[in-house]
Amino acid sequence: MGLRLKFNLVLLVVFAFGLGVTAYLSWTLLQRNAREEVVRHAGLMMEAALAIRAYTVDQVRPQLDLQLMRVFLPQSVPAYAATETLTQIKKKYADYSYKEATLNPTNPRNRATDWEADLVQEFKNRSGLTELIGERDTPTGRSLYIARPIKITNPACLPCHTTPEAAPPTMIKYYGSNNGFGWKLNDIIGAQVVSVPTAVPFANAERAFFTFIGSLATVFGVVFVVLNVMLSQMIVKPIASMSRAADQVSTGNFEIQEFAEKGKDEIAVLGKAFNRMRRSLQKALQMIEG
Repeated sequence: MGLRLKFNLVLLVVFAFGLGVTAYLSWTLLQRNAREEVVRHAGLMMEAALAIRAYTVDQVRPQLDLQLMRVFLPQSVPAYAATETLTQIKKKYADYSYKEATLNPTNPRNRATDWEADLVQEFKNRSGLTELIGERDTPTGRSLYIARPIKITNPACLPCHTTPEAAPPTMIKYYGSNNGFGWKLNDIIGAQVVSVPTAVPFANAERAFFTFIGSLATVFGVVFVVLNVMLSQMIVKPIASMSRAADQVSTGNFEIQEFAEKGKDEIAVLGKAFNRMRRSLQKALQMIEG
């Protein structure tokens, strides 16, 4: 096995190991960053919904108290305001969604689906749980969700949701008396659920990964060629030449040309030593023959 082959085998093994470790670490890091980006987007939507709810309660509803005595305005309900506002986002970003999924909602569109009902039940079973983050498959692809419990902590909410008799007549006229009642203080009646698609961030992460690995492989290819050229010109060729010269000298042929004694590297030092050995051997043979 030649020197060049040994060198290349070692270089390939080192590269394969380094590329494998780099690929694993970069893939893990990019996937984690992509998921964190999705969670951050979902968190922003959730905070936007909470801000809209707070704005509706603090600034919108007080301005409508007198009007609400004559006609029910769903726009004054925090959940309605948050849902309607974030639905505008869905018009441009169809895979983004926000829902106040409720087991027994006043507004039928808020009724929890099976998987949303499971989230609500999870919050009911674990009273200290404040947030759930998970992923699920949807018809449009993989989606990440953030869910937070909807808990009745404000007694002011109860008049509209205890019994139909206690609810404002204007609300009964608007929604009817069949749904949205029987709520109790400190009950968890639903969950705020934000869903965000994972396809784009993860596709970007995958593209960045292959670009990085491709670039790394290209750099290695260039380095591999450069090192082989240097190895050939600076080491393999001089050593091969010295090997042929040594073979000739060993048979008594001293007509070969001496090596150029330029430079201070190891090959140059070896060439100088070979020249001295050749001259010494030639003189020794001449003395014996004379």
